[in-house]
Amino acid sequence: MTESPPRLGRLVFHGPLSEARADRMVGRLAATRPRSVLDIGCGWAELLLRVLDAVPGAQGTGIDVNGEDLARARRNAEARGLSDRVEFVEESALGTRRGPADVVLCLGASQALSTAEPSTAGALRELRRLVTDGGRVLLGEGFWERAPTEAELSGMWPGAGAGDHHDLATLLDLAVEARFRPEWTETAGPQEWEEFESAYQADAEVWLARHPGHPLAAETRERLDRHRAQWMSYRGVLGLAYLTLVPVTH
Repeated sequence: MTESPPRLGRLVFHGPLSEARADRMVGRLAATRPRSVLDIGCGWAELLLRVLDAVPGAQGTGIDVNGEDLARARRNAEARGLSDRVEFVEESALGTRRGPADVVLCLGASQALSTAEPSTAGALRELRRLVTDGGRVLLGEGFWERAPTEAELSGMWPGAGAGDHHDLATLLDLAVEARFRPEWTETAGPQEWEEFESAYQADAEVWLARHPGHPLAAETRERLDRHRAQWMSYRGVLGLAYLTLVPVTH
């Protein structure tokens, strides 16, 4: 019998991101010919590895506090022949001295750069510090597609509030205030969200169906049901923006 339910095995990216959009993003970043790439909250660093693969000679650094995800990143780097060009470090990104880099990735990880709530404004200021003049930041950041109702908020993550995110226009204004210009603005579509949320749970759902009497079945069922209910509460309300940002030089 399987000892425990599998974790995130069907996810390529840890977010609502299609292969087609990822290819376009990597192409835009690679066209700037970066020598260094820094990934904040990298997880298993799929996008970082793709940028390095597209830019021979570029060096990468991924920062995360999840050792399991970093181990997956190292395995993937080894499999692609990139181990000598990338370093993965298990540490907090708060106040990091790892930059500046020519490309900085921060996908769904602004909370790793700022303890403020919401973290967006503080994270953007940190990202400006961490990117070189002439470089690029790729920020993946949540925003409200529309104002959430109290009923919707009550079904989301614990303590969810309307102030947890901005709308897209405000998010762009904050980027400009932090001394960036938005080169490219795009948002995850419904299909990307559905593929992400389905893949997030799929392996564990199949495991649970096959092991209903397992000692871990009850807690796995509770976790899966809770996450699905949260998704149904923010589906169509919470969006994710991908902003390619150009730093304003001094």
